[in-house]
Amino acid sequence: MRLNHPIYLDNQATTRCDPRVLAVMLPWFTQNFANPHSTEHAMGRAVEAAVEAARAQVAALIGAKPREIVFTSGATESNNIAIKGAAKFAQGNERRRIITLATEHKCVLESVKESAEYGFEPLILPVRPDGTLDLSILAEALQTPTLLVSIMAVNNETGVIQDLAGLAPIVKAAGALLHCDAAQGAGKIPLDVQALGIDLLSISGHKIYGPKGVGALYVRRRPRVRLAPLFSGGGQERGLRSGTLPAPLVIGLGEACRLAGEEMADEATRIAALRTRLLARLQAGLPGLAVNGSLDARIAGNLNLTFPAASAQAMMQAAPDLCVSTGSACSSAEVEPSYVLTALGLDDAAAARTLRLGIGRFTSADDIETAAALLIEAHGTARSSEATKTLHAQDDLHRT
Repeated sequence: MRLNHPIYLDNQATTRCDPRVLAVMLPWFTQNFANPHSTEHAMGRAVEAAVEAARAQVAALIGAKPREIVFTSGATESNNIAIKGAAKFAQGNERRRIITLATEHKCVLESVKESAEYGFEPLILPVRPDGTLDLSILAEALQTPTLLVSIMAVNNETGVIQDLAGLAPIVKAAGALLHCDAAQGAGKIPLDVQALGIDLLSISGHKIYGPKGVGALYVRRRPRVRLAPLFSGGGQERGLRSGTLPAPLVIGLGEACRLAGEEMADEATRIAALRTRLLARLQAGLPGLAVNGSLDARIAGNLNLTFPAASAQAMMQAAPDLCVSTGSACSSAEVEPSYVLTALGLDDAAAARTLRLGIGRFTSADDIETAAALLIEAHGTARSSEATKTLHAQDDLHRT
């Protein structure tokens, strides 16, 4: 089946910039284009005011104060500043452990591992087969004095939601800082940094229908979280992230956060209904289909599925008009199985038959019906093709 246009189901990798966000951004490229730090003149002050309004919009989405928001280039940079910045500032601190999970984003895992350069002990905890953390394991790990715990709100491959409300009190009781990579959670599930007791939280614009190249880091002020900057410059953004702010992108991020806050509940309901329909169609057409990760603790738009008898790569080749992925876009160039799926207990063969489907704001009911048909057809095509290749290989072996 060939289509006139592709169907996009890769919304965990990135989202379409909402046209309403783009409309708000455009004037700041060509009309009000001044440097937001050039406050000596009227144009610069106008841009500065728009940036501060965006800062308030980002803060409102997560229950923070505007002055606690530091703008960055995205969640990867935010995560690096949070983890490495905390470790760099606390060199010599008696708290020598930094904890994270085996299913975290690569930038978090690598940042935690690199904390060893500052004299810290990186500790990577396992997850249960459904992708969630056993809080008793966390409590045991925190018996060693710990500087920081970094746990994502929502996993980028499985969509599994971690129990932040349950784990935060354990972290705080141990005297550690709590950092949350909320790239996949902000705007999708309610997050209140004050109510949850989160000290540091990372956001990415392009995951919430905003522009690429911009994000934010929440840094608690009371009690104050102290970080060291990762690079030198003019001392912008509370001295934590030097450099001229990309005002149009920042303003777009603010608008994306405003829209997410207003539409989150209704959007989640609609998207969850589409996910339920897609899963039902696939389960009816492909007996043996398996869902990876908890279906209960999961964002509305994610399905991570292991198909019964065809490789993910072969299915993607058989359905070129369907935009899906085999896992994290940041690791898609790798040939080894997803480390997230491995952490859930999948073997290499199962991981190779796994696709991530990401439903989003602009996915329609017709898209879901067509995608289901394409996947079922692609599975049959790929299975037949792989079976034929196996027979040919066996014949060649017999001839030799």
